[in-house]
Amino acid sequence: MTRIRGQAPSSLEEAAGSASEDGRRGLPGGERHLAACPVLEDGHSGRPGGERRPAARPAFEDGHSGPPDGGRHPVEARPVRFAALGDSLSEGVGDPVHGTWRGWAELLAGGLAVDVEFRKLAVSGALTRDVAERQTPEALEFGPDIASVVVGVNDTLRHSFDIHALALRFDEVCAALAGRGAVLLTACLPDPGAMLGLPAPLARPLARRQRAVNAVVHAVSARHDAVHLHAADAAWVADRSIWSADRLHPGERGHRMMAARFHELLTARGLALGTAPGTDPEQPPPSRAASLLWLATAGTGWVARRSTDLLPQLLALAASEVRHWARGTSVRLDQQAARRLSAALAAVSASPWDFARGTPVGIPAPTSAPLREWEDERALGVLDRPRRHLHGRGGQAARRPARDP
Repeated sequence: MTRIRGQAPSSLEEAAGSASEDGRRGLPGGERHLAACPVLEDGHSGRPGGERRPAARPAFEDGHSGPPDGGRHPVEARPVRFAALGDSLSEGVGDPVHGTWRGWAELLAGGLAVDVEFRKLAVSGALTRDVAERQTPEALEFGPDIASVVVGVNDTLRHSFDIHALALRFDEVCAALAGRGAVLLTACLPDPGAMLGLPAPLARPLARRQRAVNAVVHAVSARHDAVHLHAADAAWVADRSIWSADRLHPGERGHRMMAARFHELLTARGLALGTAPGTDPEQPPPSRAASLLWLATAGTGWVARRSTDLLPQLLALAASEVRHWARGTSVRLDQQAARRLSAALAAVSASPWDFARGTPVGIPAPTSAPLREWEDERALGVLDRPRRHLHGRGGQAARRPARDP
C-alpha cells in the first residue's frame, strides 16, 4: 500500500467546484461512503433502482454519530482509500519511474484528496477471472472508497475467450465493490488488432471480441453507476505519441491523459478535491533503440506466449473470415457475435439492452463519450434487431455461451 499526499486546492471555492453548482456533495472529509451517484430523473440522488443512501456523518470518540454534543469531539478523518484492480494497464506498464511501473492510477491517486492510501492490485497479464478470484478479495479487505476495475483486453487474446463468462465475472466484481460503498472507475479500450496493425482477416475477430467486451463494460458500468472513461475512439488509437514501444500500452503521456480524464469525470461528480494530474510528460519518450530492444526481448517473449495460446485459433478464425468474405456473407459473423453478446448482456442486466443509448433500458448512461465503436455495426443493420434476441423462451435470459465460429 502506498500513502500519497496530494496537493490541496487553492481555495474553498475551488474545493466546492461543481458541487455548489449542481447540488451534489464532494468527498466529505474522507468519509467511508462517497456521494457517488448523480441526481436522478426524479430529483433525488442515489443509485438506479431507488436505493437511497443517507449522507454519512462523522463518528465520535464515544462511538456515536452526529454533531458535537456534551464535549464529544469528532475523530480525525482517515485518508481516502483508492484501489486499482486490473491488468498491465492499471499496473502502469509503459510508464517506468525509478525502476518500477507508475501508471495512470497512481497519477490519479495524487489528485483525489490531500491524503490518499493507494493500493495497486493490478497485475500484468490478469484476466477477468484473476480479478474476480484474486484481486477482489484483497480489495474488499482493504475497503476502498474508490476502486478502478479496468480489465478485458487479455481475455480477448486467449483461445478460451467467452463473453458470457466474462460478463458474469465483471458484474460480480463491480457488484461486490459497489456493495461495500466504493465508487467504481471503469474504461472501454481499443482492440489490440487495431493497435498492432494486424491484417484484416486477423484483426476483425479481435475487433469483434473487444467491441463485445466494451459493450459489457458499458452495461455493467451503467448498472453500478460507475465513472466510465471511453478510450476506444479512433483518434485515441491513431495518436502514436500516446503509446509506448509495444503499441499495446500507453506511454507516460497516455497514462497522464487517462489520469487527467478520470480526474475530470470525478470532479464533475464532486469526488476529486485535489489538483488534476498534469498531461505533459516529465521524461523523454523511449528512443528508437529502446523500442527495438523491447521488441527483441520482451516483445519476442509476448509473441511466443500468444503463439502457443491464441495463434492457432486466430488463424482458424482468419480462415473463416476469408471464406465468408469470398462468399459475400461476412455479415453472418457479425450477427453471430451480436447474438452471443446479447445473451451475455441479458445475463447481467435486469432490463433489455438499448443499443441506441448504449445502456440497459431504464438505466442512465454512464459518464462517457458516445459508443462510437458500434457505429459500423449499426450501419450494417447487424444490431438493429427486435429485442426478442436479447432473451430466450418466456423472456428468460439465454445463458448458454456460444463458441467462436
